Amino acid sequence: MTNQQLQLVKQTWKLLREVDSAVLGDVFYGRLFFKYPALRSMFKGSMESQYQKFVDMLSIIVARLDRPDTVAQEIYTLARTHEGYGVQPWHYDLVREALLWTLKRGLGTDWNEEVEQAWVACYDSLTQAMLTPE
Repeated sequence: MTNQQLQLVKQTWKLLREVDSAVLGDVFYGRLFFKYPALRSMFKGSMESQYQKFVDMLSIIVARLDRPDTVAQEIYTLARTHEGYGVQPWHYDLVREALLWTLKRGLGTDWNEEVEQAWVACYDSLTQAMLTPE
C-alpha cells in the first residue's frame, strides 16, 4: 500500500464510522450471505453482536495501518481464530467482494477508482498477512 492509499482508506473509513454498526454489518453480511448462502452456517448466535465485532475489528485495523508491525500479530491471530470457525483461504475472496460492495454503497459519491484501488490494496495486504505463517 502506498501512503496515499493508506490515507484514502483511513479517510473513507472515518466517513463510514458515522454509519450505525448494525446497519453497516447488516449490509455486509446480507450481501455475503445472499451471494454465498452456505457461509451463513459458520455464524452461530446473534448476528447483531457479529455486526459490532466486524465494525470494531475494521476500526482497529484501519487505525493501525500505518504501523504494520503492530497490526501484523493481531492479523495473524485473527486468521487463526477464523480457521477455528472453518474459514478456508478461498473464503477471503468472497469476503473481499462483499466488503468492496458494501464500501461502494456506503460511500456513495465518495467512492471512485482511486478509493477502490486503495481498499483493494489494503484488503489484499491484510489477507496476505492473515494467510502467511509467522
